[in-house]
Amino acid sequence: MPEIGLGIGREQGTYQGRIREWLFWCDQDRNRYQTPEEVNAQQQQQLEQTQQHQLQELLARLQQQGIDPNLL
Repeated sequence: MPEIGLGIGREQGTYQGRIREWLFWCDQDRNRYQTPEEVNAQQQQQLEQTQQHQLQELLARLQQQGIDPNLL
């Protein structure tokens, strides 16, 4: 559907231990649109990375002030 910049792609993948062929939506450059599950997983991963980074920053600030975080 070039008039709206949308296409259908095809790839092989594994789901629940079974190899099968999948159809997916893609843009005019053949970049696959993510499924809602993939978007959620990506957001969860980004959140976990952000939280880990914030924790490391907090630990570093405590140590700079001479506070041992393991003794709190």
